[in-house]
Amino acid sequence: MKENAGNPLHLTSLNHVSLLCRSVDESMNFYHKVLGFIPIRRPESLNFEGAWLFGHGIGIHLLRSPEPEKLPKKTAINPKDNHISFQCESMGAVEKKLEDMEIEYVRSLVEEGGIQVDQLFFHDPDGFMIEICNCDSLPVVPLVGGMARSCSRVKLHQMVQPQPQTHVHQVVHP
Repeated sequence: MKENAGNPLHLTSLNHVSLLCRSVDESMNFYHKVLGFIPIRRPESLNFEGAWLFGHGIGIHLLRSPEPEKLPKKTAINPKDNHISFQCESMGAVEKKLEDMEIEYVRSLVEEGGIQVDQLFFHDPDGFMIEICNCDSLPVVPLVGGMARSCSRVKLHQMVQPQPQTHVHQVVHP
């Protein structure tokens, strides 16, 4: 393996997000019907209740909590809380679907340099927050060097700039 200072673990992508849930069936139904994830086969060697779903390039692994009564209860929707975010093509279509399914949500707007990003936040059945956004319009700009790119076009190796080589030149005077 070639050493890569900007990606020392040689990561390529996010594989899955694992979530504890009270009811595997209820959560599976939510991720399938609301977000379009498809249930997939789960290894039979996993000897606990759960389900795997796949969509949008990542997996959702649902694990039934051994103590579902101890999972935190749903609270007010707070965009500053832990969440996973999905990019979408049409905020209007997402908002309509959430309204049709009677899912409570909060709308937020981020403005930067004349660019506006719409965000919708809502909870899954266990209170885990989900964001849907059109964040691709906001450029990803490295803090040091590099060029602005949209989220969908960023690759880690493109963001990492080669470190300048420092050469010491020794001048020897006779």
